[in-house]
Amino acid sequence: MRMTFIDWLIPAALFVTLVLAALRTRKYSNSVSGFLAANRCAGRYLVCVAYNMAQVGIITLVWYFQQYYDTGFTSIWWGLVENPLMIVIALTGWVAYRFRETRALTLAQFLEIRYSKSFRVFCGFVAFVAGVLNYAIFPAVSARFFIWICGLPESFPLFGHEVETFGFLMALLLSTAIFFVFLGGQIAVMVTDFLQGVFCNITFLVIILYLLMKFSWGDIGETMLAQPAGKSMVDPLGIGAESQFNAFYWLISAFILFYTMRAWQGDQGYNAAAITPHEAKMATVLSGWRWRVLMLVALVIPVCVKVFLTHPEYAAQAAPVHDAIAAMSTDATKAEARVPLALGLILPAGILGMFVAAMYGAYLSTDDTYLHSWATIFVQDVVLPIRQALGFAPVGTRTHIWLVKIAVLAIALFAFWFGLNYKPNQYVAMWSALTAAVFVAGAGSVIIGGLYWSRGTTQGAWTAMGVGIAVSTFGILAKDSYWVFEEAFGKDAVPAWIATIHESKWISGQVLTFIAMASSIVAYVGVSLLTSSRPFDLDRMLYRGKHRGELPESERDFRSEYQSDLPVWMQKIGFSREYSRADTWITSITVLWPLAFTVLFVIGTLYAVFFGIPEGVWVEFWRWWTWLIFGTGCVIVVWFTIGGFRDLRRMYAHLERYHADESDDGTVRRDGPEASRAEKSGDA
Repeated sequence: MRMTFIDWLIPAALFVTLVLAALRTRKYSNSVSGFLAANRCAGRYLVCVAYNMAQVGIITLVWYFQQYYDTGFTSIWWGLVENPLMIVIALTGWVAYRFRETRALTLAQFLEIRYSKSFRVFCGFVAFVAGVLNYAIFPAVSARFFIWICGLPESFPLFGHEVETFGFLMALLLSTAIFFVFLGGQIAVMVTDFLQGVFCNITFLVIILYLLMKFSWGDIGETMLAQPAGKSMVDPLGIGAESQFNAFYWLISAFILFYTMRAWQGDQGYNAAAITPHEAKMATVLSGWRWRVLMLVALVIPVCVKVFLTHPEYAAQAAPVHDAIAAMSTDATKAEARVPLALGLILPAGILGMFVAAMYGAYLSTDDTYLHSWATIFVQDVVLPIRQALGFAPVGTRTHIWLVKIAVLAIALFAFWFGLNYKPNQYVAMWSALTAAVFVAGAGSVIIGGLYWSRGTTQGAWTAMGVGIAVSTFGILAKDSYWVFEEAFGKDAVPAWIATIHESKWISGQVLTFIAMASSIVAYVGVSLLTSSRPFDLDRMLYRGKHRGELPESERDFRSEYQSDLPVWMQKIGFSREYSRADTWITSITVLWPLAFTVLFVIGTLYAVFFGIPEGVWVEFWRWWTWLIFGTGCVIVVWFTIGGFRDLRRMYAHLERYHADESDDGTVRRDGPEASRAEKSGDA
């Protein structure tokens, strides 16, 4: 047991704070739009911090810890290929702005408006299945993380029985996530995610500073330079032997970033939570800054752990970690365990408690968001549309909300069962990519085409989803069914094609995901061109032009709040007339940062290819880069904390005077402005 009394006190205090904050939200979540989308009343900083925290679960950090332990700073360099796309996303509000304009509560509601009810139900079901499979390992990974970092025993006595710690801890973690969702729906989720985000930001900066003080840059550089040929941790051109997180991995990641914007629905409650489309766009602009704190802590921790586990100076202290890892059966489990096992020994009392509390916040922010999202999708986009199609009367608000709560409980029970039985056999990143691709491989085409291309058709959408599901399912069977065959029938019974792909280090989940997405794009465009007879009225769906008057009066007022004049050339590159002067400065600085690093990436890569850069120079470059990002992170934490609490105060003031529309429940009504293309084409 590594935790002291003060270490346990810190996460307990955080939990009590979150409960008190969530209790205040109860009275605002008694409507469907409140429980599902926080009554669309959140400002940019609140959405940005809470939404990003919802994406930063223990599962995400374990993903990054595994990745950066193997690749070090080289992943940061190749990750810069995403910068040009981040600039486009920031300037245009790519997908986020237009989706918020539709006023849809869920993605599948938009798909009904754009395509058809049957397509909505189908996509809702596929998103639900893919999402639940993706989420199913979250509680197990989190429970193992806490066991390892806290040094908990494998079992303990309880009421005269010996209880397995892993199962008990999973049940405890899931119970707290369920509690917060039940308490106040998306409003409670968003408020608590924001508070956890503030605490985690501060904790991450403390952890970074402590580790960089404890492990000298000389030891860090020596460790990174000691890696074998082809697996450099500092020279981006020296990773030829890295089969998992190589340059191709990052090129595919850049494509996925752009293609799947808002496609993954694990945090779908945030997609509709912004008070206006412009605030949704600005939250996306700000998101890049928030991720820089996460990027640094996710890198510094595994790099310092590598020093601790491999540098001769720390051999005696690291021996217990090596012994524990040696006793584990699979490489995937070993990769998952080494960082929390080492941190439990590295961090002193107080800081260890802060980190455990931050990790609990990271767990809770993701799990309550995912439980809420997948339950919402199942009820909104599968159960209720089927009831409507069968002619049943609409359910009341109270029943509607309880259906979501029951679905939350069912998903949690499935995740508990799955976590007890699943055996890790590949990196978390690869499992996440493959299971997500079952839905997003086709959904990316369907969403982008539906929001931006008037010629996209329902037939094209069906085809894209079918192709994406087929190719992604093949990938899951190839990479993750090996252990099922081996467990049930023995190693000799595993089909040869599954064994070949399973054992290949180069045919990764990332590669299979890209193949599925590329196939779906071809299918959507090709079939839409063959079946398109007339363009879809995008202005009507987005409440633009003559349809602006169909918006609720309060939203029309909000959408005009930030109007200002800008030069034509700025409007053409994405600075809309909704930008205030402050918005213009924020967006300009946000764009210039990745633009500067893109120039650095191009010049640095070309120079390294033609002239070569010694590894010692790379080590010094990464030292300066680390402290630059740390300093920037300190500014970001102060900036976003102030802005977030301002938005929180405004949100509560707005909720006090807000009167929910009972008809705003995610149902597409054929007599309203959202009537879908299916109604006009006969595909109802």
